[in-house]
Parts: sequence; C-alpha cells; structure tokens
Amino acid sequence: MSDGATYTVFWLFKAQPSWRRKIESWISDSHEALDEFASVLGKFGDRVTLRGAYSTAGYRHDVDMILWLVSKDPDALQDLAVDLRRTRLGQSMDMRFNYMGTAGMSQYDKTHGPAFMKGETPKKFLSVYPFSKTPDWFLLPFEERRDMMKFHGELGNEFPTILTNTVNSFGIQDQEFVVALEDDDPAVLVKMVQRLREAEVRKYTLVDTPIFLGRRKDLIDVLKDLA
Repeated sequence: MSDGATYTVFWLFKAQPSWRRKIESWISDSHEALDEFASVLGKFGDRVTLRGAYSTAGYRHDVDMILWLVSKDPDALQDLAVDLRRTRLGQSMDMRFNYMGTAGMSQYDKTHGPAFMKGETPKKFLSVYPFSKTPDWFLLPFEERRDMMKFHGELGNEFPTILTNTVNSFGIQDQEFVVALEDDDPAVLVKMVQRLREAEVRKYTLVDTPIFLGRRKDLIDVLKDLA
C-alpha cells in the first residue's frame, strides 16, 4: 500500500458491438451481467471509492462510459480492474483510455487542492482530460510560475460553481497531470475554459486533449446506456 498518497483513476470504456448483439437476444441475462459488474465494484467498497459513473453516450464516439475511482491503495485499483474485466460485461468492453494520478495540494497555493479531496459533492457533468506543460515551463523561476498560476486561478474564481480537480501523473503515465472539471451545466465549463485562454500560462500548455464529457448517473443506469 502507498505511504499516505491518495490515488485517483478515470477508466474510459467502449462497449464492443458483440455486447449490443447479445443484449438483443438475452435481455434477462444482460440484467444479471449488469448486476454482476456493479456487485464487483461494491465488494471493493472498503478499499476503493466510486466518485462517479458517467455516461458519454452522444458526447463522444469512441467512449461510452467513465468510472472515476479514488483509493489509498494502488493495488486495490489494479485488483478491481482485473476483477471487472473477468465479468461478463467486462469481457464485452474495451478500456480505451486510463488516466491515473496522485492527489495533493498545489505547490503554488497550499490552500488549493482537488475538490474531491475536500469532500465536495460531485456535480452532474464531468470534463476530464490529460494535461502536460512545455519543458520551458519547468525552467522558469518558481516565483514567475507562481504569479502566472495565481492569475490563472483568479480567472477561474469567476466561475464559483465549477469544481476543479487536478492530480499529478509525473513518471507513472504519459501526461503530467489529469484535469477533471465538474459542473451541473456544461455551458459554464465552456465559458470558464474559454476565459482561461486569456491567461499567459496558456502558452506553456503542451497537451490538453482528448477531452471527455460525461453525465453522472447511478451506476446501473450508466451500464444500461451501453446497450
């Protein structure tokens, strides 16, 4: 188990065409398969927390579902992934993307950290994407980086309903950060991200796509959307 770190993962799944063909021919069995998948998640409830299940139907062509999970134990996240893959539904889905990071307070503002770490209630919509800065950013003096991030934060504060969640992925995945934004209205997310384009720090962005939008629902309802 990790020494004090909090891990979070975003698993993005795509249902195989075979799942949709099956569901037409054995509706009752398909419900059992959904219950089996949900039951496996439930069995890990003492080791892994489900922040939210999100349907991406109609929002992305390459992903159908996002599961956002939090744990102190990276082993538990891997064990859960293996067990889910062994379910009937798990065998009929592909994990298209997997974003993982560790949560902590910002190095530029010790009062700022991921909303999920503060116990904030999840919002209806999630926008999540990988993020990396240019090498030049890390060669700037700390004070200069801190001032730019302060202004960036001030712009973001104009949108108080949005929950921000940024976690670190240095050395464990391709991206440096994972960014997850939450709000009950996607239009507010659009306005904030557009506003943040005015910050000077933007020119030091290397990667901030692909972007995935999901609608939070009960897990079973999200699984039903896979049909």
